[in-house]
Amino acid sequence: MQALTAGQIAELTGGSLWLGSSSHGLVNAIVIDSRNILSPVNSLFVALKGAKFDGHEFIEEVYQQGLRCFLVSPSFDRSPYSEGTFVVVEDTHKALQDLAAYQRKLFLGPLIAITGSNGKTIVKEWLGQVLGLHFSVAKSPKSYNSQVGVPLSVFGIEQHHQVAIMEAGISKVGEMANLEKILQPQLGVFTNIGTAHEEGFGSEMQKLEEKMSLFANCSFIIYRKDQQRVAGLFEKQCSAERLISWSDSPGADFTFTVKKESGRSKILMMRSDLSVYTFWVPFVDEASLENIRHVITAALSLGMENAAVQKGLDHLKAVDMRLTLKPGINQCLLIDDTYNNDLAGLKLALDFMAAQRPKNRKILILSDLLQVGEKERVYEEIGQLCSYYQIDYLIGVGNEIHMVQKTFNGSTLFFSGTKELVSQLESDFFNNDLVLITGARSFGFEEIVIRLQQRVHGTTLEINLNALTHNYNFYKSKLKADTRVMVMVKAFAYGGGAAEIANHLQQLKADYLAVAYTDEGISLREEGINLPVMVLNPVQESFLHMVKNNLEPVVYSAAFFRQLGIYCQQNEHRLKIHLDLDTGMHRLGFEESEIEGLINLLHEFPQLEVASIYTHLAGADEEIHGEYTLHQLEQFTKMAKDITRTLDYKPIIHALNSAGISRYPNHQFDMVRLGIGLYGVEVSGIYEGKLKPVSTLKTTISQIKYLSKGQTIGYSRKGIMEKDGKIATIAIGYADGFDRRFSNGIGYVMVNGKQAKVIGNVCMDMTMVDVSDIEAKQGDEVIIYGPEISLKDLSQRIGTIPYELLTNISSRVKRVYYLD
Repeated sequence: MQALTAGQIAELTGGSLWLGSSSHGLVNAIVIDSRNILSPVNSLFVALKGAKFDGHEFIEEVYQQGLRCFLVSPSFDRSPYSEGTFVVVEDTHKALQDLAAYQRKLFLGPLIAITGSNGKTIVKEWLGQVLGLHFSVAKSPKSYNSQVGVPLSVFGIEQHHQVAIMEAGISKVGEMANLEKILQPQLGVFTNIGTAHEEGFGSEMQKLEEKMSLFANCSFIIYRKDQQRVAGLFEKQCSAERLISWSDSPGADFTFTVKKESGRSKILMMRSDLSVYTFWVPFVDEASLENIRHVITAALSLGMENAAVQKGLDHLKAVDMRLTLKPGINQCLLIDDTYNNDLAGLKLALDFMAAQRPKNRKILILSDLLQVGEKERVYEEIGQLCSYYQIDYLIGVGNEIHMVQKTFNGSTLFFSGTKELVSQLESDFFNNDLVLITGARSFGFEEIVIRLQQRVHGTTLEINLNALTHNYNFYKSKLKADTRVMVMVKAFAYGGGAAEIANHLQQLKADYLAVAYTDEGISLREEGINLPVMVLNPVQESFLHMVKNNLEPVVYSAAFFRQLGIYCQQNEHRLKIHLDLDTGMHRLGFEESEIEGLINLLHEFPQLEVASIYTHLAGADEEIHGEYTLHQLEQFTKMAKDITRTLDYKPIIHALNSAGISRYPNHQFDMVRLGIGLYGVEVSGIYEGKLKPVSTLKTTISQIKYLSKGQTIGYSRKGIMEKDGKIATIAIGYADGFDRRFSNGIGYVMVNGKQAKVIGNVCMDMTMVDVSDIEAKQGDEVIIYGPEISLKDLSQRIGTIPYELLTNISSRVKRVYYLD
């Protein structure tokens, strides 16, 4: 950002200035995360308060790192920080936006703002790639389009940039005015209107008007005339000279005719002056074709020649806007960020890398950055980033990347091109490493990912870490400020993969984890997880391992208590334990008649410290069991009090599971246990639609066959073609976790957005589905479950529950983790 004094910051934000004993120079960096302070001397820490954390709680930490300039709320106690310089404002979020608005005014090039319901990020990325062949482009990193993301994106606009492309998204009324004040765009692109964030608005028209307000002072606005509600509102409220429309039909400024071919599409464009030009694009799906026509219209409206636009389109690929964590060869973990090629994106990827569980080495594979302006300064900053994030080995590809050596003293290896790297770098170079792969599209780093990723079964289970974060924060928002959260990661984290999910929960500051068996807890410790871990089903043979790995067993009977107590007494160990009280589940646990004997055991074996006391609710997910559940909670409260009054310390008390959090918020006690809700399944039905699906199970079509009416399919000839048509064999079966009960039309999958019913019996490794009415080909992606297919619906079809479907996914199915 443009360097400012603390006094200027106070003036711009309407704040008051409190100067400490240490003089402070110019600020040229904004920090909102205590983990991302590259240069503390020149940084301003903005203490934001959100759903997860209050930034004021981290001021002591950043102060110890040497940062001395802070933007805080009036209630913050500044007295312990005598050397600090504080700008005190009523609202730190608004102050951040005010600073961004000032920074925006310093940029003299055109700024393009993109909003709508879907496609914003893709349009931004593709337009950035097309313009980037000729201009130095600043753009929002990933989907930074929120009330905080937009200001942070603006701070990334630098002097050498010639054009800026910013994305803006909102979820409720009143938010867009803030973003319009910051961005002040000259050109606006409205992608479309859909159902996203509908709950924040009174009607679709209100949402449309709110989004449209981003373009209140825009010189030109691009929109699709075929979207009648969008076109109607724009044409009613804006003068004709401000509007640039495109359509499939005549009557718009740009008319497009699309002809799909094998793997690509021909787009015939006619302008309002009747001039005609043909573009070729490497996409055939409708969403991509809509997005690409926005891009073409925007590029031409900015004055690019047709041929220059086509040259940019030639380099486009389907943009995977995700930071993806994949299993690699030789126990490596790969972070696939192959589309990215700017400093802002690199910083995000390095943040993501820093949050992963520790490996042998941190290796960064990075290409030249294209269209960067002051090359020496940019590569110096990359070198500093590599040092700050403790990169052990930098592998550079290109003719300029070697310039990082000026500021990075770690190990380096450089190649002129990707093919040279792939041919010369031996696979045994990588061993239990964390590898980040990021670079410009033109370098084709996908080849490196293919070379380094683990060769396993083609079916994948994708876990959306942003969705998991959303669900965690949703439940946190239902809790009192001091209520702790234990998260269940038993059964391989409900099929999602315990180590990576546990690591993410550790980043989210969960208080406790729970596993079923001791070996699950040991595995978490071996993967660097240091949160407290409760073991639900301990056995006598595991006592030593629990002590050695600092695991905390559940104790559910007097006999087991005595076994554990004697072991700790004889071996002079102390161990934290969790007491399971049976109030009506009738599975494991101490009953009310056993409490007096339990109290005697607690005093007999003081080596066992009670970390928590809890009970299981048998019917919290169904309203019909409300009276029974309340009786359980009443009985549990009494039993827990009988125990705690005999102790000279206070254990944690907890009873609520995911359904209980929703249905019985007044019984949170000290902690809740978050399980299936974290993974996107709201079993109580109270908050249906508020959670996001975390997992997507997907596979591919192995082959398509054309069959005649009456022909049979699969084992026992159970599948019968009712008419002439075609079937697709997909690479998943009951050995992967696709239940055999889905056979013969009971189950279905999604192929290219359409339902394809299972035909015949599900096989061990394959399944056949009817695609007679679906345009499909070999290699096409198939969704087994995810956002498009409800786990609840699938489980009800075969008379089971979502838990079973989640936990049945085979270990041979590759788990892939990503941030979208």
